[in-house]
Amino acid sequence: MRYFDTAPHYGLGTSERRLGALLAPYPREEYLLSTKVGRLLRPGPGTGDDMANAFAVPDRHVREWDFSEAGVRRSHEESLERLGLDRADILLAHDPEEGPTEQAFAEGLPALARMREEGLARAVGVGSKDARLLTRAVRTGLLDLVMLSGRYTLLEQAGAREPLAECEARGVGVIAVSVFNSGLLARHQVPEDATYEYAQAPGEPLERARELADLAEHHGVTLPDLAVQYPLRHPAVRSVALGMRTAAQVSSNVARMSAPIPEAAWEDVARLEADAEGGEAADVAR
Repeated sequence: MRYFDTAPHYGLGTSERRLGALLAPYPREEYLLSTKVGRLLRPGPGTGDDMANAFAVPDRHVREWDFSEAGVRRSHEESLERLGLDRADILLAHDPEEGPTEQAFAEGLPALARMREEGLARAVGVGSKDARLLTRAVRTGLLDLVMLSGRYTLLEQAGAREPLAECEARGVGVIAVSVFNSGLLARHQVPEDATYEYAQAPGEPLERARELADLAEHHGVTLPDLAVQYPLRHPAVRSVALGMRTAAQVSSNVARMSAPIPEAAWEDVARLEADAEGGEAADVAR
């Protein structure tokens, strides 16, 4: 693994501090690092935690949206301070759909493009789960990459068709993330309490995940094996980035990514997708 992704949002800077410290001993040219802009960290009360955002860290900081050029540049500088590194290779506008979207397009993305031209980053882009926003962003002509979260996975593809087509046509690379759909595809035996979009998975996704698990077992592999490798089959996808919490998860994901998948398994996956598309088309017609 030679690509690492972080952001100020993750743990109110904790992710950047920890990742920078762990990468510090290694030659800088041997890995790629991405971080994100759009949320500045400001002093917080320090009397509680950040569990409202699902991070078990003290609330010594709070987030403040800012996609202005000054805000984007400040975010970059503060990230480098937390990382303790001299540069980030990739800068991504983080979740513009959740903050001041129009400011991100009018000011943030042009600022990132100028920073790339100044040599402050090798590549710039947008990270989002909103497929329509990513399509719009790619059409600006300013991006090198998009980080597509949860919309192009073994479980679902429909929402990603338009942004993936735009990326392929314009030579914009895709980093696929949330490929387990926030847990639903992470285990071969799909439990009743599996999560999807960070909440209890409803019936239809659960049934589809189990159907895919049966397909995987028929071909001698597991559901997570298929899940981590599936996005890489699209020509626009450059990388799959996986969230890992423990050493065991690192080891298992390395094994999943290198597991040999029979071509017949992918053919069966394609047939399931075609059947699902046919059902969606019939529902629209009705």
